[in-house]
Amino acid sequence: MGKKRNKIILPPQLPPDVADDDVEISDEDVEFLKQNKAYTGFLKNLDTKTINRHVVRVANQKEDDLESLYEKRNKKSSLQTQAEEDGLKVDPVDVLPVKTLDGQLYYRTASKSEKSEKEEGTAIDSNPDEKDKDIVKLTKAEKRAKLKKIRKEAKRQAKEQISTDPVEEAVHSEVLAEVKEELSSEEAFQRKKSKLAEVGLALLADPEANIKSLKEMLKMCEDEDHNIVRLGILSLLAIFKDIIPGYRIRLPTQKELEMTVSKTVRKTRFYESTLLSSYKAYLQKLISFQKQPSMKHVTVRCMCNLLDAVPHFNFYEILLAFVVKNLSSSDDFVRKLCCSSLKSLFANEGKHGGQATVEAVQLITDLVKMQNCQLHPNCVEVFLSLSFDEDLGKSRSSKKDEKFMHKKTKRRQNDEAPDKVPISEKKKSKKELMAKTREEVVADFKSTSFVPDQEEKIRMQSETLSAVFQTYFRVLKSCMEPATSYRSKINNDSLPSGFGGHPLLAPCLKGLGKFSHLIDLDFMDDLMKTLKLLADGRGIQDNVSPENSLSVTERLQCCIIAFKVMRNNLDALNVDLQEFFVQLYNLLIEYNPERENQGEVVAEALKIMLCEGRQHDMQRAAAFVKRLATFCLCFGSAEAMAALVTLKHLLQMNVKCRNLLEHDAGGGSLSGSIAKYQPDATDPNLSGALASVLWELSLLSKHYHPTISSMASNISSMSTAPNQVFHSITTPQQAFSDLSIEREPFHLNSSIASSNRKRKRVTGASSFTSKRLQDLSNSVDENEVKKKLSDHFTVLQDISENERLRGELNQIQMCINMYEEYKKQKKRKISGFKKSSEKGNTEALAP
Repeated sequence: MGKKRNKIILPPQLPPDVADDDVEISDEDVEFLKQNKAYTGFLKNLDTKTINRHVVRVANQKEDDLESLYEKRNKKSSLQTQAEEDGLKVDPVDVLPVKTLDGQLYYRTASKSEKSEKEEGTAIDSNPDEKDKDIVKLTKAEKRAKLKKIRKEAKRQAKEQISTDPVEEAVHSEVLAEVKEELSSEEAFQRKKSKLAEVGLALLADPEANIKSLKEMLKMCEDEDHNIVRLGILSLLAIFKDIIPGYRIRLPTQKELEMTVSKTVRKTRFYESTLLSSYKAYLQKLISFQKQPSMKHVTVRCMCNLLDAVPHFNFYEILLAFVVKNLSSSDDFVRKLCCSSLKSLFANEGKHGGQATVEAVQLITDLVKMQNCQLHPNCVEVFLSLSFDEDLGKSRSSKKDEKFMHKKTKRRQNDEAPDKVPISEKKKSKKELMAKTREEVVADFKSTSFVPDQEEKIRMQSETLSAVFQTYFRVLKSCMEPATSYRSKINNDSLPSGFGGHPLLAPCLKGLGKFSHLIDLDFMDDLMKTLKLLADGRGIQDNVSPENSLSVTERLQCCIIAFKVMRNNLDALNVDLQEFFVQLYNLLIEYNPERENQGEVVAEALKIMLCEGRQHDMQRAAAFVKRLATFCLCFGSAEAMAALVTLKHLLQMNVKCRNLLEHDAGGGSLSGSIAKYQPDATDPNLSGALASVLWELSLLSKHYHPTISSMASNISSMSTAPNQVFHSITTPQQAFSDLSIEREPFHLNSSIASSNRKRKRVTGASSFTSKRLQDLSNSVDENEVKKKLSDHFTVLQDISENERLRGELNQIQMCINMYEEYKKQKKRKISGFKKSSEKGNTEALAP
């Protein structure tokens, strides 16, 4: 078997070296260079002197002459080095260079033996006959020139000392001191920053070995530089979130400390105690930093992150108290951060077992009581994130029944066999022993497990529910008191503005509507009476001030909550809701969209009170049909559409009310108890609406909005088919949202405009407005308008952020201007110093 051999590839050989003497220049090369002199122009500019200086070998010299040349060069270099050692070069910043005739620059040097030369000069003057063999003797002319030069130098130095201004020297020294301080502060900041990073990385890498570094980082948080303090706080936040264990630390008792334990146990105890003490000190620092305006946002963010990450750990009560205290802060950033943290706490009860939820709800209840319900609505809105398990109560009752039945059967067995002696412990069966052992294991597991048992969950849920409903009932009670009684009790700068005199009423009613099925039936009667009084627009007091009066939206919400509570407890309640219908009938006229700006509440009230539930009385249904038709003429397209949907539903459910669509001379049906329509009546049953006609539909059929006009025409056509059953799928809320201003894509109906022009001649002003509206409807691009509005509102929402950025920009601009002024002052000083030094050099060079 032959083996394949790898071929060795050799690199290409270099061309043979040719000596310079063997190179032959041909006549053709010479002629080419003569013809193309432009290619050899660079050879004229070569510095042959510097090239020869660096060339070691000298051409055209014999070997004997080369040695002498090398000796001369060595002597020359040694002399130069000796001259440099004898002369000290002056700092280039202090003295300007001198340019020789050759074009070279050199700096003045101060000789080391200057003092000795002066002494020698004086000695020569005093003792001219004295001779020294080592010193070269100077002539008289040389001595005079030397002395003259020394005197001129002394005079120049004296003039410079006199001409210096003390004010300029002081300014120069101050500027230098400021520069040194800036440089030192930047170096210190970088040094501390790197130290923080090193200590933090070491802690994250091995917490047990480097647990003492936590105290070092806490000391660094006491620095005078706020940037270092901010970095230290955030670094400690990341470290604590990473190294805090998933259990609560219990420090050993005094008896446990006296016991002898292993080295591992001692190490664990030291680690846990150091971690706990450092964590407590860190929380105390955060609370103290909250008072500083520059550190407030960082402090709140750290507290909320810790509550969200480690709600099970020790000292979580401090975090809860801090977050709940800032729930009604005037700062939007702080308030939103605290609200989101509490919502996350309520939603993730698996992290803490539910105990933190109970304490947080109780703290909010105490805060509402202390501030007398004058807080931001977000304080109570967080309750809507709570979730309650309805099966816990059922399981508790079933367990009680099982225990009762078990005791009853056991008592019956004992009564049937009284003569039997109970079995001793030794003779128990194997099954009974296994059951007993299993119970002991389950008990030990419950004591060590973090998850609470069923009974503990039921207890915590009942405490949470009682605290929540206590808050809701306190808010309802405060709304029934006069304004002066609760405004005088509180003096708080963070009172909410824009929410009326009762800021907590709206979220309280939402909570009652959500958790009404969990309210005890014993409180239902009092709750419905309170809601009736609030829906009536007044409390228990007769003299109600305008500040304490409820708005139309709040009164409508009271009616809605009353219906929700009634339907959630339909089997147990028998309540007359006639008063709430009376309030809805009157509130439809009192509603003002410009002042209320909550059409969703009106649409929800129409849906719950008129569209849902059982069939209404004929008189009441006719009254609401007439009132809703009048409502459509007074308000915008969204509210009108919701009212028309409700009106159509009432006509579908009550066939006799369709007589209102007939336009006879006598009006509708006169079979009612009241033969005349009374529009000013406050009770719908006494309004006599069956004696009226829905003439409003003829006006609504010419509405500018095509959807409303078509809907009104559709309702008018119901009179032609009195026995036909109509089905409506659209709800008032859906109709309102479809035609709201944010989502209103419509164009004017050209057919209606043309028919109106054919029927009658309009005046100049009306024709101009109609043409103007038509032109606007044709020229407006809906997408462009939406984009412009979104951009506009984005700018409005970010206005606070823009103000902050403008402040920072002004501060940075001021620092830049100060730095430029400092550079100008420094430049002036250097230029003046250069002028003075140039003057001295010219005097020195003068003959």
